[in-house]
Amino acid sequence: MVLSSVLGFPRIGANREIKKAVEAYWGGKLPEAELLKVVAEVKKYNWTTIKAQGVDLIPSGEFTLYDHVLDHSVAFNAIPKRYQGHGLSLLDIFFAMGRGRQQGSVDVPACEMKKWFDSNYHFVVPEIFEGIDFKLNYNKALDEYKEAKAVGVTTRPVVLGPISYLALAKASREASAGYSPISALSKLLPVYEQLLSELKAAGVESVQIDEPVLVLDSAADLAQQYETAYAALSKVSPSIVLTTYFGRLGDNLSFVSKLPIAALHIDLDREPKQLAAVANAIKPTTLLLSLGLVSGRNIWKTDFAYASTLAEEAIAILGEQRVIVATSSSLLHTPVTLTNEKKLPLEQLDWFSFATEKAAEVATIAASVSKSTSPAVAAALAANKESIAKRRAFEKNSDDAVRKRVAAITPEMLNRQNPFSIRVKAQHEHLKLPKFPTTTIGSFPQTKEIRTARAKLGKKELTEAEYNEFIKKEIETVVRFQEKVGLDILVHGEPERNDMVQYFGEQLQGFVFTQNAWVQSYGSRYVRPPIICADVSRKGPMTVEWSSYAQSLTDKPMKGMLTGPVTILNWSFPRVDISREMQSKQLALALRDEVVDLEKAGISAIQVDEPAIREGLPLRRVDWDGYLKWAVDSFRLSTAGLTDKTQAHSHFCYSDFNDIFPSILALDADVISIEASKSDMKLLNAFKEFSYSNEIGPGVYDIHSPRVPSVEEIKERITGMLQLIPDNLLYINPDCGLKTRGWKETEAALANMVEAAKWARQTYA
Repeated sequence: MVLSSVLGFPRIGANREIKKAVEAYWGGKLPEAELLKVVAEVKKYNWTTIKAQGVDLIPSGEFTLYDHVLDHSVAFNAIPKRYQGHGLSLLDIFFAMGRGRQQGSVDVPACEMKKWFDSNYHFVVPEIFEGIDFKLNYNKALDEYKEAKAVGVTTRPVVLGPISYLALAKASREASAGYSPISALSKLLPVYEQLLSELKAAGVESVQIDEPVLVLDSAADLAQQYETAYAALSKVSPSIVLTTYFGRLGDNLSFVSKLPIAALHIDLDREPKQLAAVANAIKPTTLLLSLGLVSGRNIWKTDFAYASTLAEEAIAILGEQRVIVATSSSLLHTPVTLTNEKKLPLEQLDWFSFATEKAAEVATIAASVSKSTSPAVAAALAANKESIAKRRAFEKNSDDAVRKRVAAITPEMLNRQNPFSIRVKAQHEHLKLPKFPTTTIGSFPQTKEIRTARAKLGKKELTEAEYNEFIKKEIETVVRFQEKVGLDILVHGEPERNDMVQYFGEQLQGFVFTQNAWVQSYGSRYVRPPIICADVSRKGPMTVEWSSYAQSLTDKPMKGMLTGPVTILNWSFPRVDISREMQSKQLALALRDEVVDLEKAGISAIQVDEPAIREGLPLRRVDWDGYLKWAVDSFRLSTAGLTDKTQAHSHFCYSDFNDIFPSILALDADVISIEASKSDMKLLNAFKEFSYSNEIGPGVYDIHSPRVPSVEEIKERITGMLQLIPDNLLYINPDCGLKTRGWKETEAALANMVEAAKWARQTYA
């Protein structure tokens, strides 16, 4: 019989219980004991829900209150010294590492965050150095296994593998020059051996060890470390299911297939073509093969017929007893359940499958290829066949005008009127900005009052006119504050926007929206991605009214704020029936119209944010060129309609630019802003190395933490930046938008930033 498996489940709660509880704990309104009660209920819900769908192998240990990589760091005692010695509990150390802490005598910034491979999930980067004292502070995998057992569910514990943990880490400030975290493997392995041996002693039969770096080119250099690690771990561990996802094993299969493990998991949603090579490589062994057939990254219903074809191909090579049907990855990237969606039309509801429904899909496919005679399985197969047929029929529809417009794109449409060296003179003359111009990235705090007004509008407790008046007052508050504090390029604050992607999707043709399809981005920050289901076009101006109103309130330049085409695509659930390139260019054309309209309305700086452009890069270098070509073209298509005197800005966050810097140059943005405050400004080395000559604003403080940086701290950052960036190119701004921050900390941080900029003008006059 073919078994079924889920690799992980959303850890947010069906009704966002974790967000509410965690934020209440941070605010001192919920004691730790009550927080842990909420956690216990959500974990119980997850385990029993998966079991109720008929899944055989149920995960535990992957739940987290902030980030699963951070969980490993604290459990392994990889706690940087700056968080120690303050008398904090391990839970508060955990949160301080994730979001910083500024309370009483404790003032520590958060650890660096990066994107989890090519997803919009952020992980907290471990910090490793030569003298690190790894030890097992607690065995979370064991604790949750026992906890699940106590509520009647036998689970398979999940652990992030030692090689991936170290490969994703960075050398801490204490490390010597050139130190590589992977060299700490010999120190870390005993901790894993203890963790796994304790699981085995507790009766755990198998453990899922995630090694996602195996889908990267860089894993080829780690073959010896993999062999060493798994030779040691296999001696003390329950049966090891080595798990890969988001890409293909490729040449790494040559050493992975020889590791002393019990089973291997591969992602066939992303890379179905790898099946034959992997199955044939492990055929002479006793390894089981776990097939990632149900996508952990999108919300479209699985085509059972197609998935079954892949499963049957594996069975033909390996036999039924050596095949497992599974999700492609953890389901943390999908919403919890469709049952919370009460407003979607039945036709659209039938297209989708969220985490709970995906668990049921896994069980159904496994039963089907096991030749189940169950009437329930037969009914599920028939219903799926009908549903997929209806969706395919819908997908055949297209907007002829949109398709023709994409086909008519010419090379000339991708170029500004003149190169930057000419544009910058016109912009300086037009904007008359001081040296080291100050600005923000766009959003200002989304207060309870704003959220309440938006909710009342949705319930028709406010009229459209009343809501618009409220938004105008919020915009005026933001504008007056910026004038008062002394910022140079202002923004309207985006009070009308629920989300930087959803807001635009709601004003474009081709999107579907949910009520409760929340997905974790980082910590307690959840997003509700829109769904692209048809060809995209602009219904009419989307932001012009609010930006124009804001500009009417001030003589200072107002920056129009748009989300770029690649980011809208990457932060939505995209279509799977047409290429990402086609979808991106449709979005770019819609945004191009908006950019032109903003300029006509008197907006002199327009920011087209692309924080996800690096995130969307394929995991294998051989696949990069095609993506970068259409991604860069999409951005240029969005902005090239501007005249010389109008600045095109863009923003990027949590990105390593060094390997794609020619593409960053090719964007031809007049001003870019980037995350830099938590990365020790190492990102800026690329800008010096490649002699970047356009204007740039590296973030001078971290907005993902409530901590307020001092003036001296920001001065130090500016001084460091000027070692790498010419003073005539430097803008001064925060790392990212201020939506998630409170007003008190926002006012204090921006006041300190402006004060530091004044100092810089005097010092570097």
